Amino acid sequence: MDIRGIDPRDTAWEQDHARYRVYFWDVAAVTAYEYEVLGEVDVDEVLTWASQHAAERAWTYTVYAAVTPDEDGPGLIRLAGVLGDPFTDA
Repeated sequence: MDIRGIDPRDTAWEQDHARYRVYFWDVAAVTAYEYEVLGEVDVDEVLTWASQHAAERAWTYTVYAAVTPDEDGPGLIRLAGVLGDPFTDA
């Protein structure tokens, strides 16, 4: 991990509340369950819910922030959880 100081004036926008996508991976059944989380929710709340929901079912998960840059269309930024394709070895 590299950590460096930044100039906070180098961004054009920010928003206080994000849209989140949570993907639950049932690797044994090779099945995914996808949800979108909206509203004034903090990322810590989303992470807690995702972790608990997955643990109750013996699944893994990935949490993303959903973003829509003007020129590129919608996309996802991984915040936590499984990196890559969880079904690679299934």
